[in-house]
Amino acid sequence: MPGVGVRTGARILVEVGDGSNFPTVGHLAAYAGLAPATRSSGSSIRGEQPSRRGNKQLKRGFFLSEFAALADPDPRAYYDKKIAQGKHHTQALLCLARRRADVLFAMLRDGTFYESRPVAVT
Repeated sequence: MPGVGVRTGARILVEVGDGSNFPTVGHLAAYAGLAPATRSSGSSIRGEQPSRRGNKQLKRGFFLSEFAALADPDPRAYYDKKIAQGKHHTQALLCLARRRADVLFAMLRDGTFYESRPVAVT
């Protein structure tokens, strides 16, 4: 995947393994701390916020790969779309990390390599 080098890829694979421990992509995202968490107490619900739980090394690996991936057109277009929706930089990176976790899960589930899609020119 773009942005995932040797060291970051090794870190992610060490933490995730072959992916068989995660029945769904939501389980992988929650394990990595990329799934939003609802903060609530009694009848007050404070909304969705980034989770402070999860595997810190795996979350760090995803975030490090995001910064490098912003040079690639596909991740950059997704990041720019999130910024245009009004998200802050960190929120957009979290969305991008979650999307890449989805891709990683699909790659491990199907036993395939990453294939870049051609960028549509508008």
